[in-house]
Amino acid sequence: MSGMNPLFLGLIAAGILLVAGVLIYNWLQERRVRRRIEAAFRKDGTAQGVAQGPGRIEPMLSADDSESSQSVAIEMAPADDESLLPDAADEIRDQLPSPVVPATKAERLGLAPDPDIECIALLQPAQAASTAAIASARSADADGAKPVRWLGRRGVGTPWQLIDGTTQGPWHEVAACLLLANRSGSVSRAELDAFQRLVSEVAAALGAPNARIDPAAEADRAEALDRFCADLDVQIGLTILKSELGQIAGTRLRGVAEAAGFRINAAGHFEHAQEETGAPLYTLQNYKQEPFSIESLRRTTTPGVVFVLDVPRVADPVRVFDQMRMVAKRMTQTLEGVLVDDNRRPITDTSLAAIRAQVQVTATALREAHIDPGGPRALRLFG
Repeated sequence: MSGMNPLFLGLIAAGILLVAGVLIYNWLQERRVRRRIEAAFRKDGTAQGVAQGPGRIEPMLSADDSESSQSVAIEMAPADDESLLPDAADEIRDQLPSPVVPATKAERLGLAPDPDIECIALLQPAQAASTAAIASARSADADGAKPVRWLGRRGVGTPWQLIDGTTQGPWHEVAACLLLANRSGSVSRAELDAFQRLVSEVAAALGAPNARIDPAAEADRAEALDRFCADLDVQIGLTILKSELGQIAGTRLRGVAEAAGFRINAAGHFEHAQEETGAPLYTLQNYKQEPFSIESLRRTTTPGVVFVLDVPRVADPVRVFDQMRMVAKRMTQTLEGVLVDDNRRPITDTSLAAIRAQVQVTATALREAHIDPGGPRALRLFG
């Protein structure tokens, strides 16, 4: 060690401090999120959170955001095994042993009613119903602000199936499932009243007992779920701006993006999808907030592009962030640009490490809330 010069020793020390800093930041962030959830759940089934507005939540490089936090209440029904699902929505609400319960295997696959995030009305027809018998109900709810799933099973203990044009009955049990909240907000009292009327009409047509819900209680539960999920709704953006306030030619951008594996989607964004499943991983969007198209790229220029990772909607957010970060750094060099945040401040490797830690904290918090990133619950809640 005596032969090492002071500069080399200083670099070693700086590297150790950097790694230690990132680890400490990650630990502090994870502890903060876990403390919010655990402290809130100890108080009458409530959760502490930050109610964020719509749009992308940018990387938070500050270690403390306690001044912006507020109390949020949540009451979520348990997701028991599908064979134990109660016969009416009121019974679901009456059995609330804990605010969040892990999903069953069927729920994780999206093939069963999910009382944690849906208002559920169960119908047991006097005689098994055909798919055609409830087809009008499926079309009647098509214009609703929140999605309604119609599920059925052919007998007690048999698997739930989505009732659509590809599945045939007869259905001995039918579940109407109204999503309580997503990124457009929580379901309203008016929507719940309309859902109750729809269920009552279907029940009368099928000769089933009229399954009643409590719209007021369900509206409260929907608002609480919406506020709870807002704290976990994180999207990460990395921006490439052309050096010296220049412009990137659309044809040049398209060639570079397609060479990196991107393809334009219907929303006008370049999308990078998983090869095996085709599931979107992250997108490349116009800095000018105008959609791309094959035609517009031939004649337009842009000052930059934005990589966007939707954390709750990908199965392995940390791995996807690592991939997006590498692609962004390579593309920054190719386009002769600068990687910056939304305030046009250059993003360093230290900043990227801190953002990665935030992604890890968010992914952990989602899993602790039994919302698997990229899973059916997450795709519904954050859609």
